[in-house]
Amino acid sequence: MKRRLLLVLLGLGLCGLAHAQQSSSLSVPGINVQIGTPGGADGDGLGQAIRIVMLLTVLSLVPSFVILTTSFTRILVVFGFLRRALGTQSAPPNQVLAGLSLFLTIFIMLPVWKQIDQQAIKPYQAQELTAEEAWAEGFKPLRAFMASQTGETEYALFVELSGKPAAELEQAELNLLVPAFILSELKTAFKLGFLIYLPFLLIDLVTATVLMSLGMMMLPPMMVSLPIKILFFVLADGWTILIRGLLSSFMG
Repeated sequence: MKRRLLLVLLGLGLCGLAHAQQSSSLSVPGINVQIGTPGGADGDGLGQAIRIVMLLTVLSLVPSFVILTTSFTRILVVFGFLRRALGTQSAPPNQVLAGLSLFLTIFIMLPVWKQIDQQAIKPYQAQELTAEEAWAEGFKPLRAFMASQTGETEYALFVELSGKPAAELEQAELNLLVPAFILSELKTAFKLGFLIYLPFLLIDLVTATVLMSLGMMMLPPMMVSLPIKILFFVLADGWTILIRGLLSSFMG
């Protein structure tokens, strides 16, 4: 039965192909496919292949673009500093930190994405804007967000290296604003990481001093300071304080 059905479908396909070769268009209910001459088909096929390659290239770069133009980088780096300061090695795991960073990024970037949807995506779907106009309108909220988080020093660095005349951050070009924004995010994340390290560093110093004064030189200070740091972090409600500080650093 399956073999007969396969033969029938193959016959129908061959008949449709023969009919398509005889006519310039193939009409299907709801679909109208235009078929050109063999000479034009090669050119169209090559153009279509180039478009597919370009689309796949863009899609492969989308995750990196999304990560590096949002708040994800700062949040994840700060969480990495916290884990190193606590000395818990792999707790919380990388997957948990990345997931928490992702949802905090959604929380922070949601107003920007809503503006993009209202100003660019919906008008483009309603055919009120062309693709170029939708791209320009959709990038404005994201540019405003990145400009608000980008330092003047970082932006001036890339303007100087590019040799182009300086413009306002709100009107900056993409190739200048994005690297300046990433550099500013790393700079801010390291500042927050330094503030996170200070109290835990004091706990390590006090623990090591006490052990040395008691003559327990063979006992690693980390074995004693680790539970003390975890207890201090939990009693101080450290996660709430840290996340509140991260969110306020973007909204301030």
